[in-house]
Amino acid sequence: MAAAGVNRPDVLQRSGAYPPPPDATDLPGLEVSGTIAALGRDVRDWRIDDRVCALVNGGGYATLCVAPARQCLPVPASVDLVAAAGLPEALFTVWSNVFERGRLRAGETALFHGGSSGIGTTAIQLAVARGATVLATAGSDEKCQACEELGAAQAINYRTADFVEAVRAVTDGRGVDLILDIVGGSYVGRNLSALAPDGRLVQIGLMAGEPMAEIDFRRVLGRRLTITGSTLRPQTAVEKARIAEALRVDVWPLLERGRLRPIVDSVLLLRDAAEAHRRMEASHHVGKILLRTGDDRRD
Repeated sequence: MAAAGVNRPDVLQRSGAYPPPPDATDLPGLEVSGTIAALGRDVRDWRIDDRVCALVNGGGYATLCVAPARQCLPVPASVDLVAAAGLPEALFTVWSNVFERGRLRAGETALFHGGSSGIGTTAIQLAVARGATVLATAGSDEKCQACEELGAAQAINYRTADFVEAVRAVTDGRGVDLILDIVGGSYVGRNLSALAPDGRLVQIGLMAGEPMAEIDFRRVLGRRLTITGSTLRPQTAVEKARIAEALRVDVWPLLERGRLRPIVDSVLLLRDAAEAHRRMEASHHVGKILLRTGDDRRD
């Protein structure tokens, strides 16, 4: 292990709100980077000492971690090995939800809530690289500036502006083609108001803490809207392997050419995982919070 990414599900698992699946370790950590130390008997595509990053089902907060071979991806030469730990969870999530479920195409406009998060910074870069126009929300002017520096056409401070009105103003009243939402609750109805005809709402989180929402289906019917969503961890190994292969084909060339990169907020030692969780819970970060393992045994 070189590093592990810190994600909101880790925080939820620690607090008892997101228990690991029955077949997973109770150690947190859903994405990792490092070098291969040992191979399973039937593994043919990897070699000892290969630099990889991987999506795992838990166990990332450690100095050794078992990863399914088909959920490993090579670390591009342009990406630092520690920083690569910030790639898998965000890329698996963004690709499967924005481009597969959400069907975002070049020339369309998307709104990404939480634009300064690990998911958001990845979604902005990838959508722009693939020819979409991006709007984003964030909780401060500084975070909005970070989103725009990554390629967002406009970032909206949700603490000082109504994102629905801002979207209407930017799109001349049409709305956006896709919304990726991590909030839920009262955002659901507002999201539907911000969608263009044939728009798609993709729900991937419930940070509002409310699993229920009231929907005016007249808007859904009249505008031919689609509501979908997913969570990554419960998906099968077969499905995760399929997403990994799609990333290798469609996204890894962008990483290799430098058109996409992991945005790293901070790197802490593995033993400082509690501090990393405090930083995430306070939402002070822009991009990924990482835990590195390399110096722990020497310090």
